[in-house]
Amino acid sequence: MSSTEQPGARIAVPATGSPDTFDGPSPAGPVRHSRSRVAAHETLRTVPLPGLTLAVRGVRREPGSAALPPALYVHGLGGSSLNFTPLMAELADEVDGEALDLPGFGDSPPPDDGDYSVSGHARAVIRYLDAAGRGPVHLVGNSLGGTVVTRVAAVRPDLVRTLTLISPALPEIPPQRTAWPTVMLAVPGVAGLFGRLTRDWTPEQRTGGVLGLCYGDPGRVAPEDFAVAAEEYRRRLTLPYFWDAMVRSVRGLVDAYTLGGQHALWRQAERVLAPTLLIYGGRDQLVSFRMARRASAAFRESRLLALPDAGHVAMMEYPGIVADAVRELLDDTDRAARRAGARTAAEDVAAAASSAPATRKGD
Repeated sequence: MSSTEQPGARIAVPATGSPDTFDGPSPAGPVRHSRSRVAAHETLRTVPLPGLTLAVRGVRREPGSAALPPALYVHGLGGSSLNFTPLMAELADEVDGEALDLPGFGDSPPPDDGDYSVSGHARAVIRYLDAAGRGPVHLVGNSLGGTVVTRVAAVRPDLVRTLTLISPALPEIPPQRTAWPTVMLAVPGVAGLFGRLTRDWTPEQRTGGVLGLCYGDPGRVAPEDFAVAAEEYRRRLTLPYFWDAMVRSVRGLVDAYTLGGQHALWRQAERVLAPTLLIYGGRDQLVSFRMARRASAAFRESRLLALPDAGHVAMMEYPGIVADAVRELLDDTDRAARRAGARTAAEDVAAAASSAPATRKGD
């Protein structure tokens, strides 16, 4: 259940020289707000779809660049596509990566139907992939995003080439003690109480609290990167739907934990066919490290990367290590596909030979 913005990107104001604005629907009508920061090597565009508008961050590529396999990154609770800026940069030579802002987060306005359930977020991802025609993709999710992409991989295996889950928020009952304040946002009135108790907090104080919760070692964040994160937090607090999106998404996650049968999240994890990389941090205060063992057993074709010093957002703390593990997953998957293709071709030749009519000597 990530709740942070990326404090690692060197940012640049869009080329227009003035802050971009974005118009999008909300329950109260159109909302106009400043755009989140965009690094010099990035792009940020909006994609209108029936019932929702999604913001999509990408890596700027030179015209005529060689085609790369597509990848899609999905952030956690309270985060945005900015959370994947470091990992996208690390993997820019391997995949054509895009990072999605889930509805109501980052630069994506709320969905028209107000659906912040795990299934609602998963439908948004599926609708984007179907509309963009990019599947199957290498799909990466953190925290809530990990839960969302697990459901996507289970119900639409045709859209997923590989799956990487970084501290996925899969059912953990009871949650560890340090995760309870986040879980309590689902209780009616708690968000309002928290707002009243913290109304005098500066964005810097709020950012410090978030980084302390999500990082294994908040001291790794450079002062200039902390300032970028605080400015983004300041921007987010101006959005009239900020807390509504947070609270409803927490409730959606808690509701998903209670589902049984074929919709149960652990049951859906068992249905995932894509090769899966699981990444867990030993200092994660939101998703317990002990869940790594259960996840390894649930995902049928999985491998585990354990980072003892990482917190909840390993792709932000250790992007190079995470990128190396993703590269290994992609390389092994490609080799397995080539071997399977070679076997299929050999079997086809053998089948054709066995079915050919026999000839008699002298014919």
